Amino acid sequence: MTSGNAGTAAAETSTAVVAAAIAKNQTVATAESLTAGMVAATLANTPGASGMLQGGVVAYQNSVKAGVLGVPEELLADVGSVDGAVAEAMAEGARRSCGASIGVSTTGVAGPDPHDGKAVGTVFVGIAADAGTKAFEFSFTGDRRSIREQACEAALARLLAALEGDGYRS
Repeated sequence: MTSGNAGTAAAETSTAVVAAAIAKNQTVATAESLTAGMVAATLANTPGASGMLQGGVVAYQNSVKAGVLGVPEELLADVGSVDGAVAEAMAEGARRSCGASIGVSTTGVAGPDPHDGKAVGTVFVGIAADAGTKAFEFSFTGDRRSIREQACEAALARLLAALEGDGYRS
């Protein structure tokens, strides 16, 4: 996916997410690290988002992941910030702190250098809902902007799958 069509794909997926959430009377909260608010902003750019978007947290630093979202400090110390368990805890924290039906999170390495022993392009998306919590791992290529856009699209796609009842069951 190139940077040029990532925004279009994300907008199209966001439209489907907003429609599905409203149709199912579900609300959404975001917790974003590497995407730094892109997921929430993409949702907010979609007409009707006020009927389903509760809020979001940009948790770029581990202190915010722990202090605001409740990610255990021990987990961050053991595995670093780029890990599926961290993505799950972030999604749960977003859901809890914003009082939403579903929480979605992003954490990963946009580059240009590896982080916490993880390669550039490594991304985890977390989904937390009544049915359970699950993380999804992705490996993207491209520059920093492209990786962040691809992560945003992946988060929206996993969110749509969760709303369709397919995205968070183990």
